Amino acid sequence: MKYVIVGGVTGGAGTAARLRRLDEKAEIIIFEKGPYVSYSNCSIPYRLSETVDQTEKLILNTPQSFLSIYNIEVRVSSQVVFIDRKAQKVRIKDLQNNREYEESYDKLILSPGAEPVIPSIKGMEDANLFTIRNVEDISRFYSFIKKEDVKNISVIGGGFIGVEVAVNLREAGYQVSMVEAMPQILRTYDYDMVQILQKEMLDNGVDLVVGDSVISFEKSDLILKSGRKVEGDAVVMSVGVRPETSLAADAGLELNRWGAIKVDANYCTSDRNIYAVGDAIEVYNTLMHRPMMLQLAGPAQKQARQAADHIYGRPVRNTGYIGSNCIKVFDYNAASTGMTAAQCEQEGIPYDFAYVLPMDKVSLMPDSEILHYKLIYEVPTGRVLGAQAISKGDAAKRIDIVATVIKFGGTVDDLRDLELCYAPPFSTPKDAGNVAGLVAENLLQGAFRQIHVDQVRNLVESGAYIIDVRPKPMYERGHLKNSINIPITQLRQRLNEIPKDRPVYVHCQIGQTSYNAVMALQGNGFTNIYNIAGGFLGICYYEYFNDMIQGREPIVSKYNFG
Repeated sequence: MKYVIVGGVTGGAGTAARLRRLDEKAEIIIFEKGPYVSYSNCSIPYRLSETVDQTEKLILNTPQSFLSIYNIEVRVSSQVVFIDRKAQKVRIKDLQNNREYEESYDKLILSPGAEPVIPSIKGMEDANLFTIRNVEDISRFYSFIKKEDVKNISVIGGGFIGVEVAVNLREAGYQVSMVEAMPQILRTYDYDMVQILQKEMLDNGVDLVVGDSVISFEKSDLILKSGRKVEGDAVVMSVGVRPETSLAADAGLELNRWGAIKVDANYCTSDRNIYAVGDAIEVYNTLMHRPMMLQLAGPAQKQARQAADHIYGRPVRNTGYIGSNCIKVFDYNAASTGMTAAQCEQEGIPYDFAYVLPMDKVSLMPDSEILHYKLIYEVPTGRVLGAQAISKGDAAKRIDIVATVIKFGGTVDDLRDLELCYAPPFSTPKDAGNVAGLVAENLLQGAFRQIHVDQVRNLVESGAYIIDVRPKPMYERGHLKNSINIPITQLRQRLNEIPKDRPVYVHCQIGQTSYNAVMALQGNGFTNIYNIAGGFLGICYYEYFNDMIQGREPIVSKYNFG
């Protein structure tokens, strides 16, 4: 058998390696139009901060190593320009020698990836404009900013690549501005959660502009729709990617409405002799029950293995995808899986969520950190739909747990009952997922009612009755402007001060003590009581970024992030 693979990075290289393990005698050829094959594209932004101290370290394999280790031929700087499906041949353009030739195949595997979207904006031809997709891109950009002694860099787009580029540039000492047209960066996180990361960007000196867009360039300066001018010496365009499928389209393969290659459960295209994997294909979302796009390395590697297995008649069980992801934003680690609350709204799925702030390990440990943890579940079934965690501690571990629960169709009860590893340096006896599962179970049972941090400003401005049950010294270090301090130690003695004829909202620092206060008040005959999930800490994180960039009046006497 002869296999031709188009694209030599994650999906293509992974398919080739699996094919070789299944068949020592097969002829395998990889065509890669770039000069490098099998590189760590997820590590590319870290070259800018010198975390990766040499560009060459991004390259994981070479044509020589593929040949010596796997007996796989790799031809770099070789672009496949045409597929003759009837003859089962491809036409290749040798970009180094400017010649074309043909190669036959028994099976063809497409892994062309995705290309950066570059919108047409007035004046962009005069800007020092870069995209960051591959080793050549980062080498070109890195060399430019060093050679030209660049000081100010603008990043357009607040997705994963844009944020990672901005963070690494800032850590390298550059002045960085980021412009995102949507109201928030990183849309795999809900608006309430992403405020923590937006605050972190602001705190670390990134000039973050959201809800505004670039309408023109003046050399490398950006002119925004709002009229604001963002000065810069270079610009990174990172507004998104599109599947690179012109080759598949010209061959008449079936594409979806986004231009991605449609594949079946075995990653076979509309041509039985052509498979496709990676960023260029359509995958199935197991939670939304519909196709989606997913440009992530982990799924690409799974697809590569399964495509190769199917070619050799091995059973493939395609369980679909839920989109687990993580990112480091300066000192914070963020992770997300499954659906966001915003997606549930859009899809019309009835849901609720538990927002808890437990410690990532026993608080006596000197490196313990608060976890901002949001668990999203279906109502009334309790089926886990998604989760987000942000912390200076280990957020990704907690989301990996939820991702596993989702893949096995689990509920909040399953999350509550998980028996997880515990020792004080690693976690707490009830880990964050257990805590969120317990809170979600209580909410489903109607044991108490809650409101969320995004509702608090309206409560304060409308003069709602809010009780702060923290000790007086904590209250005096910062509180909601119209809140009444009744420490939980005094609560039962001061019940006569609390009205029964209007809603009463209760908060503490993180939401746990106020839950105990809510249960005590309900036990004393109060029926219109709400816990403020996330507490004063969650409120401060939610409010801070917008207070700063909008210059609006805070609803707190003083922020408290401790």
